[in-house]
Amino acid sequence: MDKKQTRMKRALKLRSQIKKLSATRLSIHKTSQHIYAQIISGDGTLTLASASTNQTELKLNLKGTSNITAAIAVGKRIAEKALAAGVTEVAFDRSGFKYHGRVKALADAAREAGLKF
Repeated sequence: MDKKQTRMKRALKLRSQIKKLSATRLSIHKTSQHIYAQIISGDGTLTLASASTNQTELKLNLKGTSNITAAIAVGKRIAEKALAAGVTEVAFDRSGFKYHGRVKALADAAREAGLKF
């Protein structure tokens, strides 16, 4: 298996567990240049909030979009939007990415800003 297939296998395992709970989830995706986060409803049909380093309001305040400080900014922003939408508890869907670096920074920032998972 190559790197992407291994990641997708991890993602399927995690998403099947979250689907059984039917919990609202915080789904993230990262590329070499950007990091994206979405709050998705329990049934998976509705995106309640989203934030990314591609958005101009975040991009203007960041030195770079592919570092830990950018992930922290996205984590804080997604938590603010989620709380405004009335979501306080989520399941963290890391999309098969290992929990370190930018993924961990985004999760920690979202927790500090008020999200529970």
